[in-house]
Amino acid sequence: MNPQEKTADYLLHPDWIVPVVPHGAVLHNHSIALTGDRISSLLPTEEAGAIAAHEVLELPGQVLLPGLINCHGHASMSLLRGYADDLPLMPWLEQHIWPEEKAHASEQFAPDGMELAIAEMIRSGTTTFSDMFLFPDIGAATAQRLGMRCQIAFPIWDFATPWALDTEDYISKGLAVRDQFKHSPLVTVAFGPHSPYTVSEDDLTRVATLASELDAVIHIHLHETTGEVLQAVEQNGERPLDTLHRLGLLGPRTQCVHMTDLGDQDIALLAATGAHVVHCPQSNMKLASGTCRVNDLLKKGVNVALGTDSAASNNNLNMFGEMKSAALLAKLQSGDATALPAADALALATINGAKAMGLEDRLGSLEVGKQADLIAVDLNGPETQPLYNPLSQLVYACNGSQVSHSWIAGEQVMSQRELRRIDLPALAGRIDEWQQRISDTASTAP
Repeated sequence: MNPQEKTADYLLHPDWIVPVVPHGAVLHNHSIALTGDRISSLLPTEEAGAIAAHEVLELPGQVLLPGLINCHGHASMSLLRGYADDLPLMPWLEQHIWPEEKAHASEQFAPDGMELAIAEMIRSGTTTFSDMFLFPDIGAATAQRLGMRCQIAFPIWDFATPWALDTEDYISKGLAVRDQFKHSPLVTVAFGPHSPYTVSEDDLTRVATLASELDAVIHIHLHETTGEVLQAVEQNGERPLDTLHRLGLLGPRTQCVHMTDLGDQDIALLAATGAHVVHCPQSNMKLASGTCRVNDLLKKGVNVALGTDSAASNNNLNMFGEMKSAALLAKLQSGDATALPAADALALATINGAKAMGLEDRLGSLEVGKQADLIAVDLNGPETQPLYNPLSQLVYACNGSQVSHSWIAGEQVMSQRELRRIDLPALAGRIDEWQQRISDTASTAP
């Protein structure tokens, strides 16, 4: 080997690279080398001959970009996809979803639902996701086994579930999960108090104290509907966001999910505290929960990321659909066709998600030294032709099925749409069993 020759595990030659950083950049005739779990080179293709790679992939008509980051979901609830559609939030939760979780959530339900969700997410371009669900230890272990990167927010409620009895039990078990995965290269663990209306102020204060001591992320549903905010004002004399601020829960490690009811004072408080907003446009629209003021948040310097929420309320985990919905909804809400252009929508699903998780030094953009989490998207099909602007095409024309390859931490987890670690026929058999079991209990419910 020539002494000047570099080595790599993968050398990728696409037609375009959308690195996300610099913002809006589209690189033509560039290549990327992956070595171990890192991006080792990003250079003009004509200079890539100096790299000796174990595997070289020619990707004509394809674009490389960072893997998408889904900042909010309940992965195992994929087993309830389509179970209770066309209902408002609280009846959907209280009369359908929570009773089914109580009846079925278990050490068997959690990994099967998680594997179904991960299969869907990888095949639609997601390489990192945030999850809040029961049995977070099993969820984290399943994600790690399948080579998927995740943030596990262990749930906290004031009431019992199949996983824990009370707040003390949730926190104790959750901290054990954090200890179990503290050295994992793929799993990070966050506090997941469900919402201000399901966790008492005393317990929220305790979460704030523990999260501060451990420098841990807090992931919480907040201002999901106008009704939630009005009820809090009637009961407590203040908006939920103000309550969280008073209790010490707002800060640069706080992820506020939904935020559909926002006044100017709320946006100013988010900006002042450095808290992040996770926008879930499709779930919010389906449940008629409201619309997040994404344009106004971004103008004030608030970091906004994207999430799908669960497949029970979306009904998919497809971040390409979420990007397009976010862009279109922002334009409709503002009456401004220039609002949230394609480059900004892609940033919400990549680098902004990494910032919300405190991982922007490792994820969210294609830069030398960052984790090798990236996807290839095939733009050769009739759905994405003719092609004038690859970045615009990604947001407005792609539906996720164009994702051809995916790498997480340098491991190829999907090649030519074939999953490397998931046996889809075997998984489908288990999902069929769950569908029958849940249907049977639903049909016999009073």
